[in-house]
Amino acid sequence: MGRRLSLLDKLIVEVDSVMRTVTDRGNRASRPSPAEGHSDAALPEQERRHVAGLMRVNHTGEVCAQALYQGQALTARLEHVRDDMHKAAREEVDHLVWCEQRLQELDSHTSYLNPAWYGLSFALGAVAGAIGDKVSLGFVAATEERVCAHLREHLKDLPEDDRRSRLILQQMLEDEQRHGENALEAGGSEFPRAVKDVMSAVSRLMTSSSYRI
Repeated sequence: MGRRLSLLDKLIVEVDSVMRTVTDRGNRASRPSPAEGHSDAALPEQERRHVAGLMRVNHTGEVCAQALYQGQALTARLEHVRDDMHKAAREEVDHLVWCEQRLQELDSHTSYLNPAWYGLSFALGAVAGAIGDKVSLGFVAATEERVCAHLREHLKDLPEDDRRSRLILQQMLEDEQRHGENALEAGGSEFPRAVKDVMSAVSRLMTSSSYRI
């Protein structure tokens, strides 16, 4: 039987995860990129910069997702909820790595604002988890709903011949939809429209800033 982690052990694990996420170092995907084996499109400079902006937004979204799940797992009360949060976070690492790899291929960079977005998202996740597991799971569902909306918009906005980016976002959309559905099935509360509107406003701020910076 495995040793039960102390609070200090958990904090060390979380700090390690924070550093790997905000420095873009040390994370490894558990699944190959959906773009693997597909040739890259020769995009004009303007289109390349636009695709890089979209992928930078999606990378920042995954940084926020990591922070949310880690914050919620830290304060979740039920063991199975913590386990679900960690499992979802591991899948989000795949997305994080895939987006980072695609940005490198596009000769671009991740957002310089990621540490700030990570800190805010971690705090929100920890608060949601401390309030209660139903609220925490509901927050996951509402967040994933917003993420899926972004991904659908980006899929429409990508150049038709950019198959590598398209395949990555399609797999991310499938995973995010499942995360949201699982959160509701596990007992998450359906958030009211007013709360979702506030979350959408914050999401738009993140999107507009990460696209450029």
